[in-house]
Amino acid sequence: MKKYRETGIFLAGMTPQIVTETIYALSQKKPPVHLDEMFIITTSAGRACIEETLNKDGVLVQLAKEYGLPPVELRDDSFVLIRDRSGEPLADIRNDRDSEAVGDVITAFIREKAADPSVRLHCSIAGGRKTMSFYMGAALQMFGRPQDRLYHVLVSPAFESNPDFFYPPRKPRLIECRMADGTKRKISSAKAEIHLAELPFIRLESKLLFAGKSFRKLVVEGQRELDTAVLLPSIHINLHDRTVRIGEKIFSMPPVMLMLYVRFMKQKLEKCSSPTRVSCSGCTECYVTLAELSEPGTVMEMVRDYARIYAAQPARAEEMMHRWKNGIRIDTLRQNISKINIIIRKNLDDEAIYTYFSINADRKYAASRYGVRMDRRRIKIL
Repeated sequence: MKKYRETGIFLAGMTPQIVTETIYALSQKKPPVHLDEMFIITTSAGRACIEETLNKDGVLVQLAKEYGLPPVELRDDSFVLIRDRSGEPLADIRNDRDSEAVGDVITAFIREKAADPSVRLHCSIAGGRKTMSFYMGAALQMFGRPQDRLYHVLVSPAFESNPDFFYPPRKPRLIECRMADGTKRKISSAKAEIHLAELPFIRLESKLLFAGKSFRKLVVEGQRELDTAVLLPSIHINLHDRTVRIGEKIFSMPPVMLMLYVRFMKQKLEKCSSPTRVSCSGCTECYVTLAELSEPGTVMEMVRDYARIYAAQPARAEEMMHRWKNGIRIDTLRQNISKINIIIRKNLDDEAIYTYFSINADRKYAASRYGVRMDRRRIKIL
């Protein structure tokens, strides 16, 4: 059984050759890659040109037959058209607004396809405007996974963008080529070389939180996350001293609140579902509902930390265990979470840093789930 559904994503303008050249080059890899589906991001003019050449003239079918490749259909939904803000397809990219629309369309499409773990993306930046290539690379940096690939197709200069060349045919033929000095000459297609250059890129998807819709907002969010991550201090919680130290700030918390705050920190340390993940940024899998937090079993775990706070007075922990043997009231948890956040805000000057250490609510599921955004590697409990 195949591990991934191989998905090709192409940028194209008025040069449909890049599609067949890339499909051919992928088939020559070791091991070969055969696409299960493909999508072409282009303008309305680009679509007309591609359909005329690859479909009506049968170039795509001919490539598959000639090299015994699994056929890849070029359907109506294979085209992702660049549209302006009013939803009208663009014939070309002429100004800043058009360029911004390109970024939004490419980013949204890459984000959508990368959300499917069963898919591996093969993205080619060889065609279209240079602006499109930039956005494709940037979108993959934001949302690309370890399995995704970014390529540039390099073709022998004489055959590059040649309207009569789409891939090296098995039976060589003469093709009229424009030379560097401007003259034209017929050259055998046997001399054509296609090289698929795989481009490395930094994968930020599992390390930063990207929630915005437009490319511009995603860049602002990513920069803010990076800036904050560089400056983010560690947190040290000392149960015996009842203190919390965040960077150079040291402050105390009442025992019950400290016990609850430690529980949220331990969720990150002990309940992580992705321990191999490099960063906690953007991940909320360790967050819990207040109902889960109020259950007797969880309360007994918290009471153990309460006993460490009152190590010299074991009777205090026994009293707490008896009082909460049936769990904690949810409204009591809410009140204490609110008070904890007030204490943290009072002691931290930077609002951006505060959001990492406070107890946050995540409402993307049916019930609100609570946790801290702080990276688990910066947490120490004594």
